[in-house]
Amino acid sequence: MPRATNNPASRQRRKKMIKLASGYRGSRHRLIKTAQQAVEHSAQYAYRDRKNRKREFRRLWIARINAGARANGLTYNRFMEGLRKAEVGLDRKVLAELAVNNADAFARLVELAKSTLAAV
Repeated sequence: MPRATNNPASRQRRKKMIKLASGYRGSRHRLIKTAQQAVEHSAQYAYRDRKNRKREFRRLWIARINAGARANGLTYNRFMEGLRKAEVGLDRKVLAELAVNNADAFARLVELAKSTLAAV
């Protein structure tokens, strides 16, 4: 009986791994075993950092909103409380964008939050 090596499929598997590892340094883009290890690690990092990116952006948005709110005489916490009570449905991403690029509109939101807090 002839020896069967499953050669086309094996070669495809290895080529796919080398292609995924292209751009890596040293033997990590040349040798199958090290390339496979490097690709597996990079997949783990990518999965982890997709979660971390959301965390980091939220922290950035909160810092920007806080800076904008404090410039208008209100803390972040009180500002968000005032917006919630005024039933303003803007999320942190949009609020941070306003704080950075449209200070007048953000100042109006701060005044709205202040007046809502005073009324309650």
